[in-house]
Amino acid sequence: MLTSHFSLPFAEHRLHIVDFDASSFHEHDLLWLPHHERLRSAGRKRKAEHLAGRIAAVHALRKVGVRTAPGIGDKRQPLWPDGVFGSISHCASTALAVISRQRIGVDIEKIMSQHTATELASSIIDSDERQILQASSLPFPLALTLAFSAKESVYKAFSDHATLPGFDSAKITSLTATQISLNLLPAFVTTMAERIVHIGWFQRDNSVITLCSWNDALSPRQERSRFYT
Repeated sequence: MLTSHFSLPFAEHRLHIVDFDASSFHEHDLLWLPHHERLRSAGRKRKAEHLAGRIAAVHALRKVGVRTAPGIGDKRQPLWPDGVFGSISHCASTALAVISRQRIGVDIEKIMSQHTATELASSIIDSDERQILQASSLPFPLALTLAFSAKESVYKAFSDHATLPGFDSAKITSLTATQISLNLLPAFVTTMAERIVHIGWFQRDNSVITLCSWNDALSPRQERSRFYT
């Protein structure tokens, strides 16, 4: 499969980006993955996306001396080496991967159309969050896509803490040109309730990319101290 790779610094991490041509994918491209048999029944598009994500992950892992691809778990989640946390995401012809020594989540989403944003808004945000998004300088479809993506990044970062959280288990508290902040509610997981998570974001072409890490999940006391230090 034809791919191109580059990396860039983002939110104090190194983000690895792989652009790929799914039409150039061949079944034998998967053979270098130890778990390729697990993908036998997947569709061609899904196989290409999975491969691109693992290629991005391998580039990330090589930077810390690991030369194997992440495996695949019972819930189809990536299995990272001991002592390493990571996250993979893909959208259209782009795949991303990032690794850290702390919990981390990354997400990429195509920016919604006005029609899609209108249809989906009530399932992603509540009335308070809508006011915050509308008060920002961003077009509403972009802001709503960011809300969706930010919540996805949070759930990926802390998936071992929460089981199938809903979009109402984290609330948008602010949105700026580079950061979107969420308040984690007890519905997410009681041990992390009321933590404020600051998530970096940027736009790439017609997509947005968000990243959440454990270092960005502040307790109420830590959040208050940010303004007095």
